[in-house]
Amino acid sequence: MKLLIVTTFYPSYIRDFYAKHPGLAELSFFEQKAALDFDAFGWADYWSHALAPLGYDVLEVSHNVEQMQRAWAKENSLPDPAGIDIKEIALAQARKFRPDVLWFDDDNEDLLERVRTNVSSIKLVMGWIGSAVPQSTLWKKIDLILSCAPESVDYFSKQGLSATHINHGFDPRVNERLIQRDKTIDFSFIGQLLRFSNFHLKRCQILEKLSSRVPVSIFSPSEDIVWTKVDDARTQAMATAFEIIRMFRPLGVPNKIFRHLPIFKNVINFTEKPFSPVSLKLKPFIRPAVFGLAMFQVLRDSRVTLNIHADSSPLFASNMRLFETTGVGTCMVVDWKKNLHELFEEDKEIVTYKTVKECVDKVLWLLNHPNEREEIARAGQMRTLKEHTFDHRAQQLDNIIKNRMSNL
Repeated sequence: MKLLIVTTFYPSYIRDFYAKHPGLAELSFFEQKAALDFDAFGWADYWSHALAPLGYDVLEVSHNVEQMQRAWAKENSLPDPAGIDIKEIALAQARKFRPDVLWFDDDNEDLLERVRTNVSSIKLVMGWIGSAVPQSTLWKKIDLILSCAPESVDYFSKQGLSATHINHGFDPRVNERLIQRDKTIDFSFIGQLLRFSNFHLKRCQILEKLSSRVPVSIFSPSEDIVWTKVDDARTQAMATAFEIIRMFRPLGVPNKIFRHLPIFKNVINFTEKPFSPVSLKLKPFIRPAVFGLAMFQVLRDSRVTLNIHADSSPLFASNMRLFETTGVGTCMVVDWKKNLHELFEEDKEIVTYKTVKECVDKVLWLLNHPNEREEIARAGQMRTLKEHTFDHRAQQLDNIIKNRMSNL
């Protein structure tokens, strides 16, 4: 079975990775891919490694890594490899590989259309989504949507689309690449802080309350945002104006009245309340973002790591951090969800909280009881290595693919 996985990397990660590896862009496609795979960003080569024993030939294409993709174009004699559209390179890779199954983990509808139309060997197209579902017509062009979030599976099922659940996992090879040293970070959080509805508003609120009681090292892309008290005051004024407009609109007050008022005219067409892109209360705790092995190293170097699900996951635990944190052997404190007991034993393999006060109390207790904390961390790691690796997920994915293919 041939499986083609098409995905993308964060542009900032690509830029920083190649900056840290001068000369890498001059090497072959496979040398560049090997370096990126070793860094363990995103899915890296997790699926190809786990699925190979099950008889799969997997090609992973991170189609926006231009340096690597253009190396492939040159090696395969594509015309004008330095100037060709990178989507054409991905299409050429798909044509040459001739996959039976396409796993499309991207939002580029045009590329999906090109690959599906021009690669006749494809019998099944799968997609991937987490808990936050972007509005797009792309989903209707996918045969089967995979998601780690039961909320998303339920959403698509109600839309009449085919969707199924599969959890994230952990690749134990990561541990072989980390430096084994004393833990130096008391309490960490790693993740995005996107202040939009259905993303991380609740996460930011929790961190704001928490940081006033327990210093937390927050590793996030938000560190790059330059934001002042003046910017914050302006955004708060716009938020107030938005709420006033929303209050008067049902009373029949026309928009033309607000168009003549400063601040109000800027938010008339807003569909949701504006928020500052970064919380000034959290700014002192935010450090530069970490990705790949650097992220895993921070997790491993932490005595306790906090996990807060996105606002789009109100019911079920589903994010990657569940298995990344436990996988490297660090004690995880995570917001309680009703399915967590199916994944880990609460307060023995992981630590859960339902309120900020409970979170503060448990974190302080864990930091003051190192033996008990490390016992929980070891138990969590054992559970992940026993049940939540990509080898385990590969078995499940194989069953999903074969069941779907048998019905074609």
